[in-house]
Amino acid sequence: MNDFSKQQDSVSSVLKVFGILQALGDEHEIGVTELSQRVMMSKSTVYRFLQTMKSLGYVRQEGENDKYSLTLKLFDLGAKALQHVDLIRIADQQMRILSKETRETIHLGTMEEESIVYLHKIDSLYNLRMYSRVGRRNPLYSTAIGKVLLAWLDEREVREILAPVTFDRKTVHTLADVDALLRELADVREHGFSEDREEQEEGLRCVGVPVYDRFGHVIAGLSISFPTIRFDDNQLTHYVAILHQAAANISQQLGLARYPFPSV
Repeated sequence: MNDFSKQQDSVSSVLKVFGILQALGDEHEIGVTELSQRVMMSKSTVYRFLQTMKSLGYVRQEGENDKYSLTLKLFDLGAKALQHVDLIRIADQQMRILSKETRETIHLGTMEEESIVYLHKIDSLYNLRMYSRVGRRNPLYSTAIGKVLLAWLDEREVREILAPVTFDRKTVHTLADVDALLRELADVREHGFSEDREEQEEGLRCVGVPVYDRFGHVIAGLSISFPTIRFDDNQLTHYVAILHQAAANISQQLGLARYPFPSV
């Protein structure tokens, strides 16, 4: 089979899967025979796809009566997508306020597998700025956003997430391993903010704080990034304070009752 034929088969399979999902969505529960008639596929083909979707958790079989129905897993995926849309829309206003006050690069990022992904960005108003883009991935262990996303997980979860990750020493400041990171995450939890001290790129620092959903779960990180030549440690307290206020405003609009400001 040539590459073009394989590609056609893959597209055909995707179309069949979504056809079955659509038909399942129209009914509370449905049997293989009726479903095969609805989607105009053989019973054996429908059964094979159903078993795969069942193993992945998207479909459940109702007892032993050969009836199938959708689980809430698709709803969960959709809810996550909507959450990110709402998060970006709400965060944009606060990020622009931070940008106006600091003139530095402002990022909003979330975790995807063992990386952070930038969801939104406001560029620095200075000519000298950091390179980044929405959708770009960076390591969790060497970024301020990554650290706040990990800090409120338990040690077992952190180790599981980072198990396949090689700690690439991009600079002399990059943390060496997960044990070093865990020690720093304890400080992040205590003080409520994280720092990238030239760990991802020489000459670039970053400060980040957590953003919470209505259940009190950390779902994103909000950060200010800046070249070391435009920063002194006296600014740190101010940057952390305005980041916390912005993150609190975002979190409260997402439904959080009370933002956990760290005690001074």
